[in-house]
Amino acid sequence: MQNKKFRFGPVALTNAVANLLNPPTATGGVNGGSSPQYIILRHLRIVNKTASAATFTLYLGATGGSAAGTEVVGSGKSVAANDYEDWYGELRIDSVDFLTGLASAAATLTIQGEGEIGVAG
Repeated sequence: MQNKKFRFGPVALTNAVANLLNPPTATGGVNGGSSPQYIILRHLRIVNKTASAATFTLYLGATGGSAAGTEVVGSGKSVAANDYEDWYGELRIDSVDFLTGLASAAATLTIQGEGEIGVAG
């Protein structure tokens, strides 16, 4: 079985950590549920829509999490005024994981991404 391509966002980054992405869980159906889903994130674009530089940090972990050591992309990474920053990679996000993040100032940065979604197990 093949994964399905997907896109998320654009979503505004706030200056307080917030949940950005979390794979769904699948339940119900005849004879119990089905396996949870996962995401393979392949591309992120963070866009600065203002006339001043702004920074961002993205985390992988608990809901609303921003614990030290869970930074995965752009730990305080600066995005120039009216510019963007691209990230390419292969980051698996399981149904128990949350991609969270924040910007240095509210209403400065937006994020969007692409990847694949599949069924675990």
